[in-house]
Amino acid sequence: MEKQRRKFLSQLTSRLAGLGTLAAAPILSQAASSYTQVQNIRISREPNKTRLVFDLDGAVDYSLFTMHKPERLVIDLKQTRLMNAGVLEELHSAQLKGIRTGVRKLHDLRIVLDLKSRTTPNSFLLEPKGRNGYRLVIDVKDPLGAAKQKTTARRKKLRDVIVAIDAGHGGNDPGATGRLGTHEKNITLQIARRLKKVIDKTKGMKGELIRGSDRFMRLHDRIKRAHKLNADLMISIHADSFPDVRARGASVYALSVSGASSEFARLLAEKENKVDLLFGDVNINHQDEMVRQVLLDLSLTGTIESSLDIGDEILKELGRVGRVHKKKVQQAGFAVLKAPNIPAILLETAFISNPKEERKLRSSAHQSKLAKAILRGVNDYFVRKAPPGTWLSEAQEHYTIKKGDTLAQISDRFGMPVSHLRTRNSLRSDDLRVGKKLYIPVS
Repeated sequence: MEKQRRKFLSQLTSRLAGLGTLAAAPILSQAASSYTQVQNIRISREPNKTRLVFDLDGAVDYSLFTMHKPERLVIDLKQTRLMNAGVLEELHSAQLKGIRTGVRKLHDLRIVLDLKSRTTPNSFLLEPKGRNGYRLVIDVKDPLGAAKQKTTARRKKLRDVIVAIDAGHGGNDPGATGRLGTHEKNITLQIARRLKKVIDKTKGMKGELIRGSDRFMRLHDRIKRAHKLNADLMISIHADSFPDVRARGASVYALSVSGASSEFARLLAEKENKVDLLFGDVNINHQDEMVRQVLLDLSLTGTIESSLDIGDEILKELGRVGRVHKKKVQQAGFAVLKAPNIPAILLETAFISNPKEERKLRSSAHQSKLAKAILRGVNDYFVRKAPPGTWLSEAQEHYTIKKGDTLAQISDRFGMPVSHLRTRNSLRSDDLRVGKKLYIPVS
């Protein structure tokens, strides 16, 4: 009896082993062809956020949810396998206590993040681009850390970018006069006020008028006021004139310490500088006049490069509003632009000597278009080169727009008003281009 029982068990074991071998072959074959592989997991750490990036060899169907007491984030990836479990050893941050993996429903990969505090995760799947394949991005945010960061930001007192707006001429200096009797000094002040208004409505910027009324100011007093305001940029607004009434279009000028870029630019600089022949000292404290001039030129060299950069952005935007007289930023020795350490441009909005452009300059609607175009150009520059310590400089991450994204959805995902995203990225509308990167402000 014992021998028969042993023989039966031996035969049963052999049959089961055979069935297991036969059954395993198609399963392994199917896994090799249909499973998505997690090739690597990367981590980036910030004071209030941990970002996990799963590098995949294909698209993945995934879901995630949180569990409490203790706090956990559970990520389920369907039909997925982790190629190298060793990468988990490097995944630690201020938000993570630990990380575990397992198999769910035989075919799905489950990843459990043990968290130090409750979180509201964000996730999105990026399609292949360049050398990168599919990527699943998961952000684990620490609300307490975010609160600490906001407190730190308040302590740092992130400031606004200051734009000094100089309305040309004024008082007993009317500037140019059009055929309809329009004085340049009035047009420049009207545009300056409109520009201040749209700048002040822009998060992270503040406009300051060099002159807010119809009064005469010497050129060096305009520069001194810009310095007193701690301006990050100075825009001097004018309306051009020329004996030939056919001349038309806007122009942008920057300072030159080595001659004018054109004869027209030289003549214009001479005309503007004659308004104040008493242009005096810039506050560089040195007794030797030659040394003072060298120091002035050195301090201006860096700001001229920035001025040309800003001028290019503004000129581009002005070209969308109307005609431009010169397609490149011109340079000449404008006294009002000699403000050390402050990028400065002189903007000729149009030719007041041209009857058609004079009528446009008198139009409140056209003045508003000019103000908004100038603002867009300024913002396009500061998106790239915002001064340290300003709200506009506080952008630590990017988001790549995917098909189907809307600005409202992205603002909800990152917990900020749509207007902040528009400002930081100089968006003119809510239309988004797939593949474009958005700056995500942290404050």
